Amino acid sequence: MMGRIKILVVDDELIVRESLIGWLRKSGYEVQGAEGGRQALEMLKTKEYDLIFLDIKMPDIGGLEVLDRVKADYPYSMAVMITAYASVETAVEAMKRGANDYLMKPFEPEQLTLLVEKLLQQKKLIDENILLREHVATRMRYENLVGSSECMQQLFSLIEEVAKVDSPVLLRGETGTGKELVAKAIHAKSERRYGPFIPINCGAFTESLLESELFGHETGAFTGATRAKKGRLEMAEGGTLFLDEIGEIPLKMQVDLLRVLEEKKFHRVGGAKDIAVDFRLVCATHRNLPREIEQGTFRKDFYFRLNVIEIEVPPLRRRLDDIPALAHHFLDRFRRETNKPVMGIQQKALDLLQSYDWPGNVRELENALERAVVLSKGRHLSRDDFAFIFRSGTTDLSFPNSLKEMEKKHIERILAMCDGNISKAAGLLEVNRTTLHNKIKKYRLKPSDTAS
Repeated sequence: MMGRIKILVVDDELIVRESLIGWLRKSGYEVQGAEGGRQALEMLKTKEYDLIFLDIKMPDIGGLEVLDRVKADYPYSMAVMITAYASVETAVEAMKRGANDYLMKPFEPEQLTLLVEKLLQQKKLIDENILLREHVATRMRYENLVGSSECMQQLFSLIEEVAKVDSPVLLRGETGTGKELVAKAIHAKSERRYGPFIPINCGAFTESLLESELFGHETGAFTGATRAKKGRLEMAEGGTLFLDEIGEIPLKMQVDLLRVLEEKKFHRVGGAKDIAVDFRLVCATHRNLPREIEQGTFRKDFYFRLNVIEIEVPPLRRRLDDIPALAHHFLDRFRRETNKPVMGIQQKALDLLQSYDWPGNVRELENALERAVVLSKGRHLSRDDFAFIFRSGTTDLSFPNSLKEMEKKHIERILAMCDGNISKAAGLLEVNRTTLHNKIKKYRLKPSDTAS
């Protein structure tokens, strides 16, 4: 590896330049020399160097000017300033401008060797970190967003374009379509991909808890606040804040969030100090927000601030051709997680899955595959492994005419998928347990379906 390390020594003093080159070559590095800044810049046009030694004072182009050019055009090269005692202050200034270290004249070979080894170790760690980040970004690019249908290809194209800008995005779509996955893909493709992705489901908290979750609080802000806490707004600094179910946010908090978006600052609950924030906002909802505005439950100014870019995430029934790919994707995952020897899905089972309208969308399909894999006795999933989808005893896959009947059927189906587990069903339906209990009571569902 040492032979591949390329070093450039730039110094107008021949003795210093030749001494450095000789010592470094003895250590096994590939070393070249330049007698001034102008020659160094010409050499950099044809070869990239891992490490560059720059004398601060040179007659043609000074070391600081060369340093600025190196950091601008060759950011992966490390730079060491060569300085005499009288120019130490200039060397410190060079460090502020991006130099990695400085070497004071006169110096000994042992000192040089230790410095080079230290810097090359730092460069190795930096290069490994860059490769890791690129790998993570590639892996996250469209993680779990599976599909080759026309509407999904259009969605992927939108993600590519939207990721290039920093404007707020509003994702619309039914429950279970994968809005959070789209938000993650936008983040992973954006310039903020190395920053945090901070999600929060706004419908999962009471108003007071949501305020604390978003804005954080100071010690003593309310009963039980024994220590200060950062909110999601602070946690998202430099990254993306994803507000799921934005339609659940109370009116007062809509005003507070609008102010944050306009002023780029806020203060914690119980605090008075302004905290500056820099994040990209992505929101999602399954609600008809324009209708909510007409009903007075959602602010028009807040809606327009959120809805700079709007993306509709298509329901699964509009991309039934993607079901085989999705089914195999989930099968591979659950086979590994459960260590079950399920190797594939029979065509008749895939035909059955494609004949269903999937009111719960991709999330419902995912849960159906998980259940089928867990309970399967064979090496291939069959139609019988998905019979629970039609537990009501009918294969009529059309939607009920009544909206209430549709809601009732959907709740029944989700409860059946979860074996009556209220907490799990509430999570899939994205409502709290109290709301689900009220719905169960309202529709007089069977006790066997409502075990907690």
